[in-house]
Amino acid sequence: MTQPAPPRDGADGLARRLHKNRLTRRDTVWLFGAACAATATASLSGCATSPVTGKRILVGMSPEQEKAVDAQHAPHQFSQDLGAVQDDAVNRYVAGVTQRLQPHVQRQDMPYSSRVLNANYVNAYTFPAGAMGVTRGIMTELDDEAELAALIGHEMGHVNARHAAQRQGQALLAQVAVVGLVVASSDSGWAPLVGIGGQIGASALLSSYSRDHEREADALGQQYMVAAGYPAQGMVGLHNLLVEGHAKQPSLLETMFSSHPMSSERRDTAARLAGTTYAASKGANPQRERFMDSTASLRRIKPTIDACKNGETAMARKQLPQAEQQFASALQRTPNDYAANVRMAQCLQAQGKTADARRYAETARRVYPQEAQAMKLAATLKLGLRDPAGAYEELQAFDRVLPGDPGVLFLKGVSLEGMGQQRPAAEHYAAYLRVTQQGGAAQYSATRLRAWGYLK
Repeated sequence: MTQPAPPRDGADGLARRLHKNRLTRRDTVWLFGAACAATATASLSGCATSPVTGKRILVGMSPEQEKAVDAQHAPHQFSQDLGAVQDDAVNRYVAGVTQRLQPHVQRQDMPYSSRVLNANYVNAYTFPAGAMGVTRGIMTELDDEAELAALIGHEMGHVNARHAAQRQGQALLAQVAVVGLVVASSDSGWAPLVGIGGQIGASALLSSYSRDHEREADALGQQYMVAAGYPAQGMVGLHNLLVEGHAKQPSLLETMFSSHPMSSERRDTAARLAGTTYAASKGANPQRERFMDSTASLRRIKPTIDACKNGETAMARKQLPQAEQQFASALQRTPNDYAANVRMAQCLQAQGKTADARRYAETARRVYPQEAQAMKLAATLKLGLRDPAGAYEELQAFDRVLPGDPGVLFLKGVSLEGMGQQRPAAEHYAAYLRVTQQGGAAQYSATRLRAWGYLK
């Protein structure tokens, strides 16, 4: 995915409007999209021994680097997916399933962690050292704990086979050392903000595994779950959910398929193993009752989650009125749902309804003050309302909650420029260019620095 280009009249036109505090709808939405860009570099290591097979594999990260990637990037990706759900019991439950699987994996010393995210799309992913996210969109589709264990086990399989590290090793072979992680895309300036493809953000680094890697993660996940006392059929149930769901509603499952390619062949392999190698697990308890009890709070708002899914799909298709109707339906059911408020604010922002959008962003901030995305959105909305000082305050709050987002560096520069503070704005643009020199935000930053005489 590529970052959106700046507004058509270029950096100078945007600069003039910043100076006069007259940003257009396209300007403010572009700023939000541009600020969602991030970059990551992979240090390349060489050969290692596979913890799973004992064979030599080509890797691009040491175990210490895998852990560093998790520590640096996982908090930002989880925030892109609107943070962990505000239900400690649900998060403890999913963490408990992870802990039940952990004694049966090869890399028991990795810092595994898991949480349910407010994202509405259907997916799960892991960072290289085991920081895992499971979306609420998939949690409400699962049928029992065995299917959840299969999902988490599959992600743990990627960690234990060091698939992310191997993919960086293959990048070494291809002489590619930098992976660009770009959330915003397309020339529309707003569609990717909640587009299904764009939501996965940094999980582009984590996903897009080869089919062989996916098959290996399936096999490992099924092995782990059976060793932990679950029926192997749980992996079959998970594949059935995904394959059949994709046939019925492909748009709602597109993200899961883009990062974890599914096929009837993989489902059939899981079924064959369940009937042969793991036949003895057939009588194991899938823990459906415990799953239903532990996820009751999520399942109660399934209509809200489904309406948000539909709204996001409509946004991706540029069907803004339909999207607004879906988000309104979600909010009618659950007025204080963080994700629904953020998405409604983005939808209204895309339609130029900045003041209305701000109200929903403020509600999102109030109901989940520990989550940062509503702060970034509120900042761009305040820029649109000719309040660069207020935008800067929002970005300061963002930094206190989630430091290290390069997009916030850029937006702070924009805010300071709008306040007439050229030198500090230039410092922020320069700092952003030290992070990345690609994309529309970098182009704008360089243009302003040249215009001010800081760059030749």
